[in-house]
Amino acid sequence: MLIVANWKAYIEDLAKAKKLFATGKRLARMTGVKIVLAPPAPFLGMLASRNKSDVAFSAQDISVTTGGAKTGEVTAAAYAAAGVTYAIIGHSERRSAGDTDAIIAEKLVRVFAHGIIPVLCIGEHERDGEGHYLAVVREALTLAMEPLAPKERTKVIVAYEPIWAIGKDAAFAIGSNDLAEMTLYIRKVLAELLPGKNSSRSLVLYGGSVEPENIRMLAANSSIDGFLIGHASVDPTLFSLLVKQLV
Repeated sequence: MLIVANWKAYIEDLAKAKKLFATGKRLARMTGVKIVLAPPAPFLGMLASRNKSDVAFSAQDISVTTGGAKTGEVTAAAYAAAGVTYAIIGHSERRSAGDTDAIIAEKLVRVFAHGIIPVLCIGEHERDGEGHYLAVVREALTLAMEPLAPKERTKVIVAYEPIWAIGKDAAFAIGSNDLAEMTLYIRKVLAELLPGKNSSRSLVLYGGSVEPENIRMLAANSSIDGFLIGHASVDPTLFSLLVKQLV
């Protein structure tokens, strides 16, 4: 089971970042759950550069540029040098800030050029009764994968995050049956995009109002491989409860 903890901009203090890192290391050692931390960029170098634990680190986003006169941008090369092994690409909050499908596809190319594993976020704004949301998910996944080589496509981790369920409590999370159906649908689309039977190796995560009271049910009743967790990942006590539910 894989947990990607997206700290977003919640953490603004190094002491808190170090405390969360210590929590992540302890949980990874105790539970065997694979934990990836995605702190704000300024903390990455401080935490990841000398990291020898089982915890891995992720960028929350990367720049589409390859460097040069681009003030404020952080490239995939810079993140790789800082000790990052994963990068969250296409998060709904980045999409709402202007990331198009074309930009997201280009960012995937950038991370693979530097040996970083992408966590590609996809998900619909709303769920309609006619199933049009399935086409939204298919299109986002297809457009993101198009520029990638076949071997690169097999390494993409897909994080399904229905936008209507993000940032709320467990009552607003997707139901386990609906998540199981969506996971199967994503794997079906991946099977069309990946050569041979390689789609069976692809990891699919879920993100959206994941709490201690629903994470076990969501994991047990679907074929997902883990979770992308936001606000619940920046409280050491709450995060510990979440991870322990998976053991």
